[in-house]
Amino acid sequence: MKTFLGFLCFVLLSQGVGGLLYQLTDGSVRLWSLVARTSLFDGYEIYVSVVLIVAGLAMGAATGAVKKGGS
Repeated sequence: MKTFLGFLCFVLLSQGVGGLLYQLTDGSVRLWSLVARTSLFDGYEIYVSVVLIVAGLAMGAATGAVKKGGS
């Protein structure tokens, strides 16, 4: 469980940072951010990227709180 939460934390943080870099550089940094490539978030890309970063940080804190035994 702890490994899965750590992986999910990494994915959320990388997508958030990638989307934020893509928007702040006007697309010159072409990362694999799904937020920038999805038309669902048109006009809200920066907000969604910040929410992904915050969710990734929260997931990282939750990862540290999970017991080692998994019970």
